[in-house]
Amino acid sequence: MTNLFDLSGKVAVITGASSGLGADAALAYAQAGADVALLARRVEKLENVKSEIEKTGRKAIAVGCDVSDENKVKAAIGQVVDAFGHIDILLNNAGIAVGGGVDSMSVEDWDKSFDTNVKGIFLVSKYVVPHMKAQSYGKIVNIASINAVIADKGDMFIRHSYNASKSAVLGLTKGMAASYARYGITVNAVGPGLFESEMTSGTLFKSDEFLKLYNNTNPAGRPGKRGELNGTILYFSSDASSYVQGQFVIVDGGSAIV
Repeated sequence: MTNLFDLSGKVAVITGASSGLGADAALAYAQAGADVALLARRVEKLENVKSEIEKTGRKAIAVGCDVSDENKVKAAIGQVVDAFGHIDILLNNAGIAVGGGVDSMSVEDWDKSFDTNVKGIFLVSKYVVPHMKAQSYGKIVNIASINAVIADKGDMFIRHSYNASKSAVLGLTKGMAASYARYGITVNAVGPGLFESEMTSGTLFKSDEFLKLYNNTNPAGRPGKRGELNGTILYFSSDASSYVQGQFVIVDGGSAIV
């Protein structure tokens, strides 16, 4: 029986790959047979992830890239194509969460959220999609968030720009999916609930009050564990989802159940 999740011969590009969920996904891609290009601003951290991937026997390159800077994105994708010759999978994972409500946050912080969370997906996809079109094949996975569809309750962690930018990711995903399906490119989104990562460990996981509330209201009674997002990402990145377009799967232990 054919292994629909086999990524042998594929090349995957992962943004925000220096730590957390992005680094975990990069290793999962390698374990499924793909060679990987790791993109992030902190090249020194990427080198650590690169070493872990190379232990699996797969090839990896570490490429410094700020996804909000078009010139840097263009150069980074050019470097990936020079190294591997093609791109089959794009995981748009780079993201930030800036705290604050619309009545208190600065315009600069609002723009920062959208520059990374939305503009970053636009720019990286802009330079990857032409390569996918040329080969009539591609898998694009955009990391959104549970907070694209529900808001954190209470005053502990108000993040209006995060809510808005992650909702925008869903709209962009649908638009891209509808436009590029004819080229053999699938575009889907994943919405993580609470997972411990570099972004959450210094805020959400430091608040006993927040964790108690989260655990009491989450049907699973806990945050996500390392690796529990990988199955959904691999599904959308593989031929197992060859006829799936513009979908959003939430991985949250049940918090968003209505």
